Amino acid sequence: MARTSKTQTVKTNSAKTRSVKPKSVKTDESTSKQAVTNQKTEFRFYDNRQNYLSFINTCNEKSAIAKRVGKEFQHLRPIPPALRFYDAGMGDATVLSDCLRDLHHRFPTVPVVVVAKEISMEDVRIGLDKMVDRFCEHPATVLVLTNLNYSDCRLTPSNVASANAMNWQEIKLEGTMSYGYKQQLESLHPLFAHGWETQTSKTSGNPLFKRPSVVVIYRQDHQILLDAVIPRPGMQNWYFDFVLASQPWRARTSAKFKAEKIVAPLARSLAPGGRMIVIQSCGKDPAEEVIHEFWPGEQPFPVDRHSLINELRAVLGREARHFKIREEPDEKAIFSYRMHTLPSEMGGASIGTSTLFAAWNASVYVNQIEDQRLEEVIRDGTYLKATEKVLNKYGGLHFNDEAFVISRYHD
Repeated sequence: MARTSKTQTVKTNSAKTRSVKPKSVKTDESTSKQAVTNQKTEFRFYDNRQNYLSFINTCNEKSAIAKRVGKEFQHLRPIPPALRFYDAGMGDATVLSDCLRDLHHRFPTVPVVVVAKEISMEDVRIGLDKMVDRFCEHPATVLVLTNLNYSDCRLTPSNVASANAMNWQEIKLEGTMSYGYKQQLESLHPLFAHGWETQTSKTSGNPLFKRPSVVVIYRQDHQILLDAVIPRPGMQNWYFDFVLASQPWRARTSAKFKAEKIVAPLARSLAPGGRMIVIQSCGKDPAEEVIHEFWPGEQPFPVDRHSLINELRAVLGREARHFKIREEPDEKAIFSYRMHTLPSEMGGASIGTSTLFAAWNASVYVNQIEDQRLEEVIRDGTYLKATEKVLNKYGGLHFNDEAFVISRYHD
């Protein structure tokens, strides 16, 4: 199958990257149709990048997730030639970079291949900045950035059109210092502007990639050491030792869609002895209480881990016997994170307006309230008073996430 493939050696201060322009490929929208049946396609508050950035900068969810994921690393037993890690939604790479630091602490000399999926070009750019020190501290690192679907997480598209239109880039970093790596990685931005161009689905309003893209990045001075584990077009015959699936869907998406299109394909990509952790919001916290002040019957998280696990077993069918799916009780499965506040703000006569705005924003963002409904509530300003009441009641604002782990048996 014809693929667009290009290897580049990136030089400090002068990286010239020519974007390869394969033909566009129309991605399969059937999964999007199923996920958003009867859902409107107009702008949604929780799709707004400004609100997303406000949430991640005022709450410590990413830190809490990284710590929870780190507990699973103690069970990993890497075997040659490398430890292979898949991140089902890199975002700004805060969680990923923390996880890689943890892995370096545990396995300082083991080559690590990281495949990170991300559809947002801006997140790819931001995430690259957080990877600079990883190439310095752990030089035996291969970072693979991709926008491929979960079903193609092993970097071999099953769709012929996607395979033929593949935009595959290989980047070799020169030098040994973080300053040079940062300059070289920043010079790749035009490459990502081309490879991560998106189009809007006419049926769901979701972003879809215009061309399937894979960018492989590693240090040139470790090319010989890493040669056996560097991914190459059409030559992936390996599975993952660890898969991180943290919030890879909208909360109201059906259990069937989540299991069939996301969790099951990722579980099948596990190597014998491999582990996968699935993390999602579960509510029953002060943030949901804020929402219930205005929408008492709202159920933002209709699919809990139990429903998802049951659906996953049904989707896997006879394959389920190859996996151990841990269904822990709430005290082990649920963990919390908080919104950052100053101690002086809580318990006083009043809470600052900026804190109330941040708390409201975080509450409606996590609970995924559409913009149209928000406008009706915001007009009279009572939302700030309702938010203040909840913050005073609990001495702040916290949120609940839940997790479950899937491991593949050694055959």
